[in-house]
Amino acid sequence: MTYVEHPSLMACPACAVVPSAERLASLAAPQSTRLMLSLPTAHCALCMTTIEHGLENLPGVRSARVNLSLRRVSVDADADVTADRLILNLARLGYEAHELDAGLLSATETDRQSQELLMRLGVAGFSMMNVMLLSVAVWSGAEDATRQLFHWISAIIALPTVAFAGQPFFRSAWACIKARRLGMDVPISLALILACAMSLFETVMGGRYAYFDAAVSLTFFLLAGRYLDHRTRAVARSAAEHLAALEVPRAQVLREGAEIVLPLAQVVVGDLVRVRPGGRMPVDGVVMDGASEVDRSLLTGETLPVYTGPGSRVSAGEVNLTGPLTLRVTAAGRDSSLHQMADLVAVAESAKTLYTGLAERAAQIYAPLVHLLSGGAFVFWLWQTGGDVRFAINISAAVLIITCPCALGLAVPAVVTAASGKLFRKGLLIKHGTALERLAEVDTVVFDKTGTLTLGLPEPVGLSDYPAEVISVAMALAAASSHPLAVALAAHSAAQGIRPAVLTALHEVPGYGVEGQWQGELARLGRATWVGATPLSVTATYLMLNGATFAFAFTDRLRPGAEVAVAALMAQGKQVVLLSGDGEGAVAPMAARLGITDWTANALPTDKAARVAALTAHGHKVLMVGDGLNDTAALVAAHVSISPASALDAARVASDIVLLGQDMAPIVDALRIASQARRRIKENFAISAAYNIVAVPLALAGLASPLAAALAMSLSSITVSLNALRLR
Repeated sequence: MTYVEHPSLMACPACAVVPSAERLASLAAPQSTRLMLSLPTAHCALCMTTIEHGLENLPGVRSARVNLSLRRVSVDADADVTADRLILNLARLGYEAHELDAGLLSATETDRQSQELLMRLGVAGFSMMNVMLLSVAVWSGAEDATRQLFHWISAIIALPTVAFAGQPFFRSAWACIKARRLGMDVPISLALILACAMSLFETVMGGRYAYFDAAVSLTFFLLAGRYLDHRTRAVARSAAEHLAALEVPRAQVLREGAEIVLPLAQVVVGDLVRVRPGGRMPVDGVVMDGASEVDRSLLTGETLPVYTGPGSRVSAGEVNLTGPLTLRVTAAGRDSSLHQMADLVAVAESAKTLYTGLAERAAQIYAPLVHLLSGGAFVFWLWQTGGDVRFAINISAAVLIITCPCALGLAVPAVVTAASGKLFRKGLLIKHGTALERLAEVDTVVFDKTGTLTLGLPEPVGLSDYPAEVISVAMALAAASSHPLAVALAAHSAAQGIRPAVLTALHEVPGYGVEGQWQGELARLGRATWVGATPLSVTATYLMLNGATFAFAFTDRLRPGAEVAVAALMAQGKQVVLLSGDGEGAVAPMAARLGITDWTANALPTDKAARVAALTAHGHKVLMVGDGLNDTAALVAAHVSISPASALDAARVASDIVLLGQDMAPIVDALRIASQARRRIKENFAISAAYNIVAVPLALAGLASPLAAALAMSLSSITVSLNALRLR
């Protein structure tokens, strides 16, 4: 029934066509697949470049993006490209790789690596203390046989310790050498080998000095730096990992009257799945039996439970709170909404940005430069000291260690991962990898009204001004219609405790309204012209009763946090614009309530896109927030865009960021965190640059021992990671 001229509530033929068009487009698109591999040994910007270029050179591979913080690579390729083929190619490049379920990214591997590093760190620390005790005796004046005995005991402790505890560096370096490239662990491993070899040579030759204490201490501090860096990355847990934490590996499936537990990979569409109270939904599905409340807070940010009964749809990752539910599976595993969301986030976190490109180019130049500087330092000091090989090797090893650009490689991914995780926890899902970078530049925010600033749910106002019998008749008429205004009127009246009047001969007149008989008189609810009323300038429906007419005005319910968000944006100095397709009578009060002075009513889709383009032409960086088909062109034209999760498919596809919950306040947080992230990235670049400007000359001048170099290098990496965690 279309008896009210209200654009936001009228059916649009294009809206019905869009989903079908998108399905046809997806069917016509070339078959492709997305594979994700873990990369346990990848840890620097040079690794990122080598892996991406190596995979992209393979036939059928469209793109490869490495997430350095998570040590994973996401590969978009033709359907015939297999994970085994990618793993084999990575092995030739010198990298260990394992297939992951793209999107279901558990923290198990991260925990295992942390435990391994901690174990090796403990071994190195225990050995370091023992070797240090022996070294104190030697440096205190032990001579001849005593000194030699202590050197040999130190060798027996130190050499196996370095061989065992240094394996993370040695394995990575050996893989790089086999692939004929220079990774960041090559100079570290070379420095450890030089320190041990030089010490063993001194011991065999009966020399006065051995550096087993330095070799073991060097191993300990390098491991300490890597472990602390590993843990800071875990603290900066990404949005993809938060989604992974919601994954349920098994489901209780009802087959042939029996309940069996199956791995998620064996659950198919159409299966019946039982979810007990307190359990997490393993699949997307429709409730067939049972009633409960569902907690969606981790997915949407909504804090209040949602009632769920027969016919309700649920998504993987939601928590069943109060009663058992039986679901009919609509999507499972790779096809579930949770999986697709996690996959989307992981790809976005791995996308290239301006700062990522700068870091990669710097690392590519820096890797060979490390070895050239080390070799040059060795030759210079060998000549300068008249052939003192021991002193020259010491300086060469210090240069190898101190110039490792690990901090440079972490400068960007550490911040992006931390920011995406924080935004996800606030209810924002970043779809595009450069959205964070662009969001930091925004100075103008353009809002749509219905469905964006409001929930698109009309509410009647001023009902208390009418007699009770008028409301009861209107309620009875409204209950016979499915029109949004009628439904809202009936629901609101029922909530006020009003009982509907008894009407007869109720029937709907398509395009006009509902009519019936009340106490022998004709009563109508619908269009103003149909009931003989004077139309209002606001959204309304009209009642004819006993020869009199009554108008019931409606307002659209604001989204939670809308007033707070608009006020906060203005307080930040952002220009706020409201563009709506609704009439002036609906838009003007809303704009006044929110304090927006720059608003436009009756805006067509082309008008919205043109306004965004005009703002852009005047140098503004525009954030567009919209939800409808009429907002799609403006979303695409904007510098960056956000759509609510309830938006039309076309709008969500066009947007860069999805607002998962109903609350608008996270949009303000997104702008603030994006600005902070940009500052943190710049600070990380400054930290890396300052470290190298100070540390490299000290090492070349012979003022930094290998042990001091290890401490400095580890400290720079940890500082960069900790700086990323300062996002608030």
